[in-house]
Amino acid sequence: MSDFFEEEMFEERAAEPEPEPFEEPPARRRERPNRRRKGRKRRRGGGEPRKQPRRGRGGGGGGETARRILVAVPAIAFAIAIIVTPSIVFTLAMVAIGALCLREYLQMANATRPLAIPAYGAVTALVVAAHFGTSYSVLLVFAASFPVLFAFAADARHRDGSTVSMGVTMLGVVWIGIPLAHAVFLRDLPNHGAALLIDVLVGTFVTDTAAYATGRMFGSHKIAPSLSPNKTVEGLVGGFIIGTMGFWFAGLYQNWLSGTDALIMGAAVAAIAPVGDLFESMLKRDLGKKDTGSLFGPHGGILDRLDAVLFTVVVGYYLAVALVY
Repeated sequence: MSDFFEEEMFEERAAEPEPEPFEEPPARRRERPNRRRKGRKRRRGGGEPRKQPRRGRGGGGGGETARRILVAVPAIAFAIAIIVTPSIVFTLAMVAIGALCLREYLQMANATRPLAIPAYGAVTALVVAAHFGTSYSVLLVFAASFPVLFAFAADARHRDGSTVSMGVTMLGVVWIGIPLAHAVFLRDLPNHGAALLIDVLVGTFVTDTAAYATGRMFGSHKIAPSLSPNKTVEGLVGGFIIGTMGFWFAGLYQNWLSGTDALIMGAAVAAIAPVGDLFESMLKRDLGKKDTGSLFGPHGGILDRLDAVLFTVVVGYYLAVALVY
């Protein structure tokens, strides 16, 4: 009996139709070979290029660092050449540099309708007053620039938006004219003024280059991403240490500058240099500009090269007066 039931159940299972094998839709079968061929083609070098891997902390920055050095070294050499010339030649050079810097600034802020004539006149007068006069003369020129600026702003062509126009113009005079006047003050200090100015420039250059290099290699913590996304804490620390030692090393060849004074001045220059850089970055971001100009081609304009110097030269002058004189 049990054999009968087993045979009957076997026959029923045999009678049930076997499930048909699963077949992919024709569209999917056609897609897979194409996808495999496309993948093989991409691996062999055809098709779309692969996405480039992200740069590591230690790679990719050497070329840009070398380009920065290639641009900065001739600029330093030119600066040294005009510093060691007679003081009147240096003063005229500062007037020319002030005009170039102011031209870039006025072009960046062109939408605010800055007043160009009083700006050029004020910067030139500040530099000349620093050479032929005293700090009182510079203060007098600066104070006189306000009524002159008002006289131009009161003209019917500039009356609309005159508040913003005058404010932007005075910012350019203060940012560019006051530091260049201090550069003349520092250069005209007796006996060692030219050497101190060279020390400040070297310290600024070393700080900027060292900050960029160490930031590229080790940087991971942003300082002010909304102003300058590439500035890092690691770059700031590296630039400060190396810039300070660079100034101190330059002081080793000047027996009139003690090691302690060189360290103090070097630390001050290395600390204030990034502030000048961030200040310019803030202005460019607010005005929607990538570079201040194209005087140095892909390396930007003259303000891009002097943004830190416009801050460090002021600090360098007052520390030189306090420590050396």
